[in-house]
Amino acid sequence: MNKLNIILSGIVRNNPTFVLVLGMCPTLGTTTSAGNGMGMGLATMAVLIMSNLVISLIKNIIPDKVRIPAFIVVIASFVTVVEMLMKAYTPPLYEALGVFIPLIVVNCIILGRAEAFASKNTPLDSVLDGVGIGLGFTLSLTAVGAVREILGSGAIFGISLGTADYMPLIFVLAPGAFLVLGYLMVLFNKLAKK
Repeated sequence: MNKLNIILSGIVRNNPTFVLVLGMCPTLGTTTSAGNGMGMGLATMAVLIMSNLVISLIKNIIPDKVRIPAFIVVIASFVTVVEMLMKAYTPPLYEALGVFIPLIVVNCIILGRAEAFASKNTPLDSVLDGVGIGLGFTLSLTAVGAVREILGSGAIFGISLGTADYMPLIFVLAPGAFLVLGYLMVLFNKLAKK
């Protein structure tokens, strides 16, 4: 497979949010703003890239009986590193994302890519897959967060658009997450088929 196609596949054809419908918990829970969505996406992408690389390197020495637990240990190690870095360098984002950061360990996107791709491909291809899927997830979360923030609070990335008094609050609440996600999924899939 062409190296560029591996990356593009994660962004469009295998987009984790809009096509594969994976990672819905962080998608719905963290996208109250574009900044939160981007932060969660980048944290997940960092874990995905590093865990894909390590799993691809150690795939031949892991016995089949403990394959999944070994993958989870690798993923949990990187999540811990990312969590400590976020706590040290981006405390407001760390506080905003809260419990969703440690939950990256059980994110089906990461474990799914470890099992479906990294355990069967070269380290370089696995890293590229992590970049593609991670970018797809980050762009999706940022888009959902941006729409919710614009429609719910009249701002984008925390910058007011001057319309906050006229915006329905529902979009920054849980029902708004479902509405925005549903409409963006339809739009994405319609555009991707062209």
